[in-house]
Amino acid sequence: MSGRIVMKTPLVEMDGDEMTRVIWSAVKKELLEPFVELNTEYYDLGLEKRDETEDRVTVDAAEAVKKYGVGVKCATITPNAQRVEEYSLKQMWKSPNGTIRSILDGTVFRTPILVKGIEPYVRTWKKPIVMARHAFGDVYKNTEIRAEGAGKAELLFTSGDGAETRKTIAEFDSPGVVQGVFNTDNSISGFARTCFEYALGEGKDLWFASKDTISKTYDHRFKDIFEEMYENEYRKRFEEKGITYFYTLIDDAVARVIRSEGGFVWALKNYDGDVMSDLVSTAFGSLAMMTSVLVSPDGKYEYEAAHGTVQRHYYKYRKGESTSTNSVATIFAWSGALRKRGELDGNKDLTDFADRLEKAVLDTIESGRMTGDLAAITTLDKVERLDTFEFIKAIRERL
Repeated sequence: MSGRIVMKTPLVEMDGDEMTRVIWSAVKKELLEPFVELNTEYYDLGLEKRDETEDRVTVDAAEAVKKYGVGVKCATITPNAQRVEEYSLKQMWKSPNGTIRSILDGTVFRTPILVKGIEPYVRTWKKPIVMARHAFGDVYKNTEIRAEGAGKAELLFTSGDGAETRKTIAEFDSPGVVQGVFNTDNSISGFARTCFEYALGEGKDLWFASKDTISKTYDHRFKDIFEEMYENEYRKRFEEKGITYFYTLIDDAVARVIRSEGGFVWALKNYDGDVMSDLVSTAFGSLAMMTSVLVSPDGKYEYEAAHGTVQRHYYKYRKGESTSTNSVATIFAWSGALRKRGELDGNKDLTDFADRLEKAVLDTIESGRMTGDLAAITTLDKVERLDTFEFIKAIRERL
């Protein structure tokens, strides 16, 4: 191959915060720009820029993904009260991931990256467990009230014709909190369809779990939509593929997952998927060893690292101290986005490069050269612990 690979269509690049922003720049400089003429539409989703634009930049980035079909995102800060003070923010801005997911109405698929020498903590797990997380509504689009004292909290729905349905949530005799969450049949149906199609594409069984015995309307609606869609549209296709779909309560699903060997897609509601994907990724070895892609029902893709901004390492980095931050998930976000861009554009050079980049990462780790988080848990005998930038340079050597 002579010269750098040319990209036919832009992909949407969303920069982020703290240590992952530093890594983002290093990955581009060392692993991407020497080999690919990057064609991106750039959006700075760093917290300062989100505050400056009153979060308009996040909305614009999401709309750009809808336009171009593929995006790649760096980890970002979702501010709490401490962050508002630290960054002198105008307000406590919502999760940029939540905003993007709401606009794309997508499903997040997270898959552990398996590599020799990093063994799952659950001894029965032999194959990746793909986490399919609904990415609309629930606590990420909630409305909350602080009840300052005695009073009554009610749930009120006013239909288009003005009819009211009202239920009492709680009678307060002292201060407390109230939260309202919602979802829509359209979004749940899009979630179900995306999961069924993904499972068919991967040739993996699909599980869905919720708590319909307790949440007899909210969770039960998810269960019903999945079941109706499977029976009406997907049962025959699943049987022809030799895979299955089943529903179970989430507490039963957790027990089954621990006893399984992996190799299936586990679909969950938004918050359940958030928590369980972190648990599964950590049990497979490391949060930094998990791919994450948001897939919309109409086939738009946004790739990102499954972890946060590595705040503790960033503070050390700012002091000039050495860090050993794992960049694998960030690199795989880029490789995933480049591969998908190549697939959509018929650009084999780009898809081949994405494959080579991932192989260079795994070969580097399997050779015994890795960051501190992996060095602490590896089963390999001879290990060289590399700092943040040495690891990226080691991958560059192989690439």
